[in-house]
Amino acid sequence: MARPRMLDSMTIAQLEGLISSRRTRISQLERERRKVQSRLDSIDRQIEQLGGSSGRGGRGGGGGGGRARNEMSLVAAMEKVLNGSGKPMRVGDISDAVLRSGYRTNSANFRGIVNQALIKDKRFTSASRGMYQLKK
Repeated sequence: MARPRMLDSMTIAQLEGLISSRRTRISQLERERRKVQSRLDSIDRQIEQLGGSSGRGGRGGGGGGGRARNEMSLVAAMEKVLNGSGKPMRVGDISDAVLRSGYRTNSANFRGIVNQALIKDKRFTSASRGMYQLKK
């Protein structure tokens, strides 16, 4: 990557001054971030005490935007549902049954994901249009 022309004309002392001022600004911003984060953590605790969801995402939070974790994979959950049914099921019914079994997802299009898994995985076969069963 090419260096900006401005840096070519600066002396070592000027560059060191620039680095120093940037480090100082970074320290200021990090202190400010810690204060704001502390305030947000306090607000999250108050919300949780009232029975609400804190809405915390990635950083040490629980829920709200993070990836849902399940004890078994989606394919295993679908296999269990179809095995319990004993007959072919529609994609929508399979996705509903998987969710009723306790599978958690944040997907806006969970039915589409179930459909793709049914198409791709060799454990399932199409009984007729839109109907799937376990491969015998």
